[in-house]
Amino acid sequence: MAQVSTNIRAARDLGNAGVVKRILLGLSAARQRRQLIELDDRQLRDIGLTAEEARAEARRPVWDVPQNWLR
Repeated sequence: MAQVSTNIRAARDLGNAGVVKRILLGLSAARQRRQLIELDDRQLRDIGLTAEEARAEARRPVWDVPQNWLR
C-alpha cells in the first residue's frame, strides 16, 4: 500500500507535465521490456538475468516503472 500512495503522491506532485512524463516513461519501459524478452540465454547471462526473470519483467504493466525514473 505504501508503494501505491508513493506513486500517487509522485504523480500529483508532477502535475500535468507529470502525466505526460509518466506516459512517456511507461511507453519506454514497455519498449525495453519487449526488447528484453527477445534476448537469448547468453545475452541474458551477460546482464545477469535468467530467462524467467526476463519473462517476469516483460509481464510487468506499462505503468509500473522504476521509482528512480520518476525523479
